[in-house]
Amino acid sequence: MQTAIATVCLSGTLPEKLEAIAAAQFKGVEIFENDLLSFNGTPTDVRRMAAGLGLDIVAFQPFRDFEGMPEPQRSKAFSRAERKFDVMEELGCGLLLVCSNVSHDSLGGIDRAAADFRELGERAGKRGLRVGYEALAWGRHVNDYRDAWEVVRRADHPSVGLILDSFHVLVRRTDLSPMRAIPKERIVLVQVADAPLLEMDYLSWSRHYRSFPGQGELPVDAFMTALQATGYDGLLSHEIFSDRFRAGSARSVAIDGQRSLVFMLDELRRRTGVPVPGLPALPPRATCTGVEFVEFAMDDAAAADLEKLLAGLGFTKAGRHKSKDVDRLRQGDVNIVVNREKEGFAHSFNVTHGSSVCAIALRVDDASAAVERAVHLLHQPFRQGVGPGELEIPAVRGLGGSLVYFVDRKRAPSGIWDVDFDPLPPEPGAPEAGIVRFDHISQSMHDQEMLTWLLFYTSLLDVRKTRVQDVLDPGGIVQSQVVATEDGALRLVLNASQSERTLASRFLNALFGSGVQHIALATDDIFGTVERLRANGVDLLPIPLNYYDDLEARTDLSPEDIERLRDGRILYDRDGSAEYFQVYTRTLENGFFFEVVERRNYSGFGAVNAPIRLAAQTMLAPHPAMPRV
Repeated sequence: MQTAIATVCLSGTLPEKLEAIAAAQFKGVEIFENDLLSFNGTPTDVRRMAAGLGLDIVAFQPFRDFEGMPEPQRSKAFSRAERKFDVMEELGCGLLLVCSNVSHDSLGGIDRAAADFRELGERAGKRGLRVGYEALAWGRHVNDYRDAWEVVRRADHPSVGLILDSFHVLVRRTDLSPMRAIPKERIVLVQVADAPLLEMDYLSWSRHYRSFPGQGELPVDAFMTALQATGYDGLLSHEIFSDRFRAGSARSVAIDGQRSLVFMLDELRRRTGVPVPGLPALPPRATCTGVEFVEFAMDDAAAADLEKLLAGLGFTKAGRHKSKDVDRLRQGDVNIVVNREKEGFAHSFNVTHGSSVCAIALRVDDASAAVERAVHLLHQPFRQGVGPGELEIPAVRGLGGSLVYFVDRKRAPSGIWDVDFDPLPPEPGAPEAGIVRFDHISQSMHDQEMLTWLLFYTSLLDVRKTRVQDVLDPGGIVQSQVVATEDGALRLVLNASQSERTLASRFLNALFGSGVQHIALATDDIFGTVERLRANGVDLLPIPLNYYDDLEARTDLSPEDIERLRDGRILYDRDGSAEYFQVYTRTLENGFFFEVVERRNYSGFGAVNAPIRLAAQTMLAPHPAMPRV
């Protein structure tokens, strides 16, 4: 099955788009008419450029307002089509995409439309070309793929075929069963797009919010299952209109497009048991059983500050790397690695981003298989030199140039710590604070990156995604989405904001890129942990007293419970009988902070408290310099 992508999906000039498409290993490209019109060259130049990059121009699109027009518009429509055929011959392109008519002048009637397409097919066939008909969700008379198929069927011409677009089919919640009966040879192109579920007109929805499969909420898997039943094995392409894509890197978006198709087709193969032509068998998505460690790349001063905070949180030094200036701090099942090396990856990361999280290590069932899958999905594997007898941990590039390591017991049956680290004796007078595990890790990223990293995690790991939530920051709206395993062994919170004034965006500016902004640590006794943190001198984030007055009014908590929460600076949420407690440290200089939580059968993240926490952090954050006028 050949994969393709339309130039409209990407930002940049036409040459930049074609180069990005080729770099993402696509073999086909749909040329969007506006990209050709704005190109300072001839269609023949485009043909040569595409051929030089190894790309076939598989479609020219779109051709609008064609079928069902009264005279004289009908004759003009055929004249326009002839001009498009001229361009296609220069491009070396054999297929014209015709979308259903939206003009108020158009006349209804399946037979009338079929007659127009029969004539158009006759003209196209004389030139060795084909036309494909696509039903737009907002088409005036034809807005359903079933009607478009009936037009194509009645036109009954070998140069006229059907184009299916998952967006137009799924947003109207159209029955997919009739698709299974369409002869595969009559389908000339399939375009696959996803989107969030929204309440808005179809045109606005389509023009601004489409995404690649796996990045939205439409039932693309059901669409693909119905398509597979036809036996279709032809062109599979993307036509995505997205504000985020147009603001992002053309190369990154193109790679996401290819990755989404590979992921989607692999899931189709697993779901149906039917091989997909041209798709190699991928290892399954990695099963993650937890976070093995989080690694900080630090200079000496920042490392001292972090280790002081970690000591207050109850962590002790449990190991020293055998050959590097790297320490392991541990409490419960939580491992924090502090890397002060003056060369290598962590040092380079520190030079670029400052003292920050440079890597996350995930426990998986099979680390080698995870990396093999990552390579098939066009992720970048990472390797660096290791000392004699030291463990090489498989890794891929992650958010903001950081690393995602994969750890399993196959490589180190006794665990990685016994191989690379010398154990340190327990420190006297350093009691633990009740931290037992990582609860979740929060990553802040640029708005145009959000869908990229959502696809990164969901395509590589066996995780589920939640719906996007809008969180109110004093500086603007932050969009937040969670990816997590079903058992909660891994929870990642992805945050992005279009506003430059939110704490998430200010963190990005301080970090010179995306990264981990906060780590939530779990305890089984929040009140006991807070008491120990205070005794250790940890400065917790102050919460406005008004919050506790409101909490008393809207819950049935006793005055004594409210006072305990107020005294501990603890935020609280309840979902039925499930309860959630959370407390925060003050932020470090670069905007990073820790959170400590206790869950009592609670699966959320205290979203109702996020505006309170953000407002409290904003009050304490240094104000950014005012722009010069």
